[in-house]
Amino acid sequence: MGISALGTGSSILTQDLIDQLRKADEATQIRPVTLDIANEKDKKAEFDVIDAHMTNLKDAINELKTPLLFDERKAEVSGSSVEVEADANSDIQDFTLEVKNLATKEITESASYGSDTDKIATDDGSMTLSVGGKDFTINYNADMTLKDLKNAINNEAGESVTASIVKIGDDNFKLFFTAKETGDLNSDNNDDGTDDTLDISIVDNDGNLSDDDGATAGGTNLTDSMELVQSGVDAKFIYNGGDEITRSSNQIDDLISGYNIKLKSVGTSEVKVERNTEEIMKRVDSFVEKYNSAMDELSKATKASTESSTRGIFSNESAVKGMQSAIRDAFETIGEGVAKIYDFGFDLDKDGNLEFDKTTFTDKLDENSKNLEVFFSGGDFENADGSTTAIDGIFNELYTTVHDYTGTNRGLDQLKDYLNETLSSLEDKKISVTEKLDAKYDIMKKQFTAYDAMIAKLNNSSSMFTQMVNSMNANANK
Repeated sequence: MGISALGTGSSILTQDLIDQLRKADEATQIRPVTLDIANEKDKKAEFDVIDAHMTNLKDAINELKTPLLFDERKAEVSGSSVEVEADANSDIQDFTLEVKNLATKEITESASYGSDTDKIATDDGSMTLSVGGKDFTINYNADMTLKDLKNAINNEAGESVTASIVKIGDDNFKLFFTAKETGDLNSDNNDDGTDDTLDISIVDNDGNLSDDDGATAGGTNLTDSMELVQSGVDAKFIYNGGDEITRSSNQIDDLISGYNIKLKSVGTSEVKVERNTEEIMKRVDSFVEKYNSAMDELSKATKASTESSTRGIFSNESAVKGMQSAIRDAFETIGEGVAKIYDFGFDLDKDGNLEFDKTTFTDKLDENSKNLEVFFSGGDFENADGSTTAIDGIFNELYTTVHDYTGTNRGLDQLKDYLNETLSSLEDKKISVTEKLDAKYDIMKKQFTAYDAMIAKLNNSSSMFTQMVNSMNANANK
C-alpha cells in the first residue's frame, strides 16, 4: 500500500500517520458518545411504542367508565313487516306490531299527448295546481310544450309534488304527478277509509289550455281528464293487539319515545328491545386486549438481566417501572371495598395477563344490571344488606391511576423531556469533540508538513555532503 506523503515527502511524517492518530482519538473520544446517542435513540423509539400502548389503554378505559355504555339498546325483530331502531336509554320492552296497510303517495296522470313537445296552450294564461289543499300558480303561454310545463311545475311546486313525463307508447305521452309526502293529503276519505278523490288537481284560470298541440283552446287533458293512478292513504297498524293507529308516513318516531319504526309490509312482527350487551362485551374485550398489550410491552422494556442482549432498555427507569407496578397493583384496590373486579369476570393469570369470563359477567349483568353499571362507572352501589355506598367506579379509579403517569406534565411527559434533553446534549457533545479534533489535526497537518520539509532538506544536505566526501576520497586514491 502506498504512503501518502506531506510536503516534499520525507516518508516519515505522512498523512497515513495523521489518519492513524485521528482514528485512535476518535475511538476514545467520539465513539463512546456515538454509542450513547444510539442508545438514547433506542430509548426514544421504545418510549414511543410504550406511549402509544398507554394511549390505547387509556382510551379503552375511558370507553368503559362512562355510564352511557349501559344505555345502548338493541332491537331484534321477528318478522319482516317492520324495522326498529332504539335510541340510547330508551325503554326495554317486548311488543308486537301488526301492519294493516302502508302509507302511499298519491299519483295522478294526465290524458294523452302525442309527444313531449306538444304545445299545451293557445295563448298566455295561468293554471292553479292544488296539492293537498296547497295551491301553486303555474304560468303558461302559447309556446309552452308538455316538457316545458313539467319543468315549470317542478320549479314552482317541487316541494310538494314531482312532475314527470312517461312514454306509454307511440304518440302516447302522459304527465304524471307524484306527491312528495305519503298519506291522505286532504283527509276526505269515504266511510270505509278509502279515498277516491284527487288530492292533486289542476284548474285552468284563463281557458287557454289545449288538448291538440295548441290548435284549440279549452283543453281538459290537464283538468277534467286527470285520473287517479294510486291513492295517497295513511298507514294503519296495531300496537300490542290494541286499537288501530293511523300515521301519514311509514317512518314513525312518535309511537314510543326513543324508537324509530319503519313500516315495510303488511303483516305482524314481534319486537324485542334490550340492552346492547354485545357493544359492552366488545368494549370490555378491547380493554383486556389493550391492557395485556401494554403490560407485555412494559415487561419487555423493564426486564432485569445481567445480559445486555436480554435486559430491557428501561430496566433502570423508575418512571416506567413505577407505572407498570401502579397499574397492576390497582387491580387489588379498585372497587372501594364494595366488591372486587374479579367478582365480575376479570382475572389475572400467573403471568399477569388479564382474562375475561363473559359468562360470569353476563350472570352479574342479569342479576343486577344497575349494580354492575355503578361498579363500572360510579354511583350508589347497593350492598347485600340493602344499604348503598357511593363509589367512583372501578374504571374511573383505573383511569386516574393511568392518568397520573400519562397526563400532561406527568411521568411519561417528564421522561420524554429528559430523553430529548439527553439526546440533544449528547449530539452537541459529539459536535464539540469533533470540532476540537478537526482543529487539532488541522494544526498537526501543518506542523507535519513543516517538519517533513525540514527533514527532507536535511536529507538533501546530508546527501550532498556524502557525495562531496566520496568524491574527495576517490580523487585521493588516484
